[in-house]
Amino acid sequence: MTEGTTWLADRQSIAFGGYHVVLARRLFPQELAKRLAAALRYNTEHIAVPVGDHTGASLLELMDDYDDVGLRLGSAGDWTYAVAYGGWQAEFGPLTPVSLGGADVCLLEYEEENGKPVPPQFAYFHDGQLLAAFNLHLARSWGYEKVEGDPATAAPLQERLTAAGLPDPERNRREVHRAALGVVEEFFGLTLPRDPIVNGTLPAVLLEPA
Repeated sequence: MTEGTTWLADRQSIAFGGYHVVLARRLFPQELAKRLAAALRYNTEHIAVPVGDHTGASLLELMDDYDDVGLRLGSAGDWTYAVAYGGWQAEFGPLTPVSLGGADVCLLEYEEENGKPVPPQFAYFHDGQLLAAFNLHLARSWGYEKVEGDPATAAPLQERLTAAGLPDPERNRREVHRAALGVVEEFFGLTLPRDPIVNGTLPAVLLEPA
């Protein structure tokens, strides 16, 4: 499937180093980028500066420093998406404020080359509240006991994961990753088109000091 999210479980599905994808409903791409710029952990205020249409590779070439953060933006169905490039690892604070004003915001993140290794992460916010969050390897060593968040959302999601046979310590972690993505994709109705992200050009911004 190339219009959902399960393809993110492929090795280097978007870029070397993993993926950081934010999906949002009720936010236009430019507004999502603006809010993500405000969510950076830096002490100085940052803004989203448009730099034209880019592939992932051409956006990385444009950056002066790999520590910089860029976003490619797009829309599919009800969802707007922002795909991060560069040094995004650990640079964003909580995305709760990004969902203010009645927006739905979903975070999918995997530091694939982290040597610890860090499992992929999922979180879903609505109107300033965390509804559900867990690590997609379902690894107890990384704090997984059950889906965290609002019980009205977290408990049914937990039931879906259990019905899918997760967690399953005997399964390959990449397959667990893919299966967990499939559960959240179906549960929340997520859409993320692979071809424009991997092979196409999309409007891009750099997150720069104001």
